[in-house]
Amino acid sequence: MSDLFQDYAAAASRTPAFDEMFASGQQARGEYSQVAAALSELNLADVTARADSMARTFLDRGVTFDYAGEERPFPLDIVPRVISGTDWQVLEQGVTQRVRALEAFLNDVYDKMAVVADGVIPRRLITSSAHFHRQVSGFDPAGGVRVHISGIDVVRDQEGTFRVLEDNVRVPSGVSYVLENRRAMAKGLPEAFGQQHIRPVEEYPRRLLAALRKTAPSSAEDPTVVVLTPGVFNSAYFEHTLLAGLMGVELVEGRDLICRGNRVYMRTTAGEQRVDVIYKRIDDEFLDPLQFRSDSMLGCPGLVNAARAGTVTIANAVGNGVADDKLVYTYVPDLIRYYLSEEPIIANVDTYRLEDPEAREEVLDRLDELVVKPVDGSGGKGLVIGPDASKEELDALRERVTADPRGWIAQPVLQLSTVPTMSGGQFSPRHVDLRPFAVNDGDDVWVLPGGLTRVAMKEGSLIVNSSQGGGSKDTWVVDEQNQTPVRPIVETVRRPVQERVWPIESGWQDRQPEQQQQQLGCTEAPAGDNRGNHGEDTVNA
Repeated sequence: MSDLFQDYAAAASRTPAFDEMFASGQQARGEYSQVAAALSELNLADVTARADSMARTFLDRGVTFDYAGEERPFPLDIVPRVISGTDWQVLEQGVTQRVRALEAFLNDVYDKMAVVADGVIPRRLITSSAHFHRQVSGFDPAGGVRVHISGIDVVRDQEGTFRVLEDNVRVPSGVSYVLENRRAMAKGLPEAFGQQHIRPVEEYPRRLLAALRKTAPSSAEDPTVVVLTPGVFNSAYFEHTLLAGLMGVELVEGRDLICRGNRVYMRTTAGEQRVDVIYKRIDDEFLDPLQFRSDSMLGCPGLVNAARAGTVTIANAVGNGVADDKLVYTYVPDLIRYYLSEEPIIANVDTYRLEDPEAREEVLDRLDELVVKPVDGSGGKGLVIGPDASKEELDALRERVTADPRGWIAQPVLQLSTVPTMSGGQFSPRHVDLRPFAVNDGDDVWVLPGGLTRVAMKEGSLIVNSSQGGGSKDTWVVDEQNQTPVRPIVETVRRPVQERVWPIESGWQDRQPEQQQQQLGCTEAPAGDNRGNHGEDTVNA
């Protein structure tokens, strides 16, 4: 192994985290064998030159991020995060399962709320969510899909077990960095590409466009798709332009659209053109000033009425944010059992529901041991890591939690897995998470192989959000030689470790119809944010 790794074992011993690249004795895991071989031939000058070249490429292509008021190239580390084909089967099936359950949940809560009537989730939890919008209750979206694009944040715990950290089905962002990271890494570490099968990511724009067109209103014979952006000052504007260009569709702002007769039109130099599908990159609250914020100049008046009339598809659907609520997140395993009659493939992180008096009392006694998060927070904003907080910060947090317990959850400090990352002239372990992206066309959920790996650039830090100094890694899904990637079925995936929720709520299954109880009983499935100027969730959500 290169001298760049000479202090790696000592640094790894300072954290109990699972290391993705090295097993005990600093032996490279099988999926990392080609990466380890390539890195063993490099010295500091080689790595520095390649890192500088990748940064220049990002600057030239406009792949930048606003950090502390300065526009910088999006940080990309030269060591990829590698996931074996076997592990990816678990992730792919688990993400697919979760998207299907959240789709069913959103359809239900904006219609009959059977999930409430059957006692699975309290009505007050849904109706008190900041992103539950009654304006879109009572109608099915054109195309029948609400969660067209999702980003499900996943981490690995100290035992190497995958767990879901949070769901993003409102305005998930970051896929542009997946595409650009792969382009840059093909030149940054070409030695590791040739000897293994790395699943490609380039088909994402085609898959996305196909799903958007498929979910267009039935009256649209040749659907016109547009990407709606809040404008050039948004931190994710590069992604908006990239995806519009790769899909070959128009990038529009709210001022480019007009609603008339419950139909949406786009202003062009050749006159008005009807729009059938809007891929919105604006938060709901800014989308339609007739329904939400009357002072918004970012959307277009009448969009919600057009969607209600079934003449336009809005992706993702208005109102999806209720499923991003971190208190709703604690119920997703139960939602999977309720809607799909399956056991969750990927467990949640253990979580306290602070609206419960007993759980809240325990958390308030242990604030210095736990991570406390606002339920509608993003990009690490508002999050407090107890062991790192001062007495003043903990006292202020105690007051906020006591005043608004519905607004918070708490979790144990999770030691995210680590991957070697260049820092200070050598490779050191740094904590990472993963955001796989899924595209749903109503019939099939396709998961982009790999997704966005975010990495904390400071030693010991668990904050991977780019808005707080985090970086990224290219994510490789590597198959064994000559293995053909196949989509697994639920029954072939191992059953994961069960997550815990405090307080534990049970008994709703007893109130289900007898047939559904039988289905539940016999089903044993083995196992950051920079929100920009206009409130959009970005890669850091």
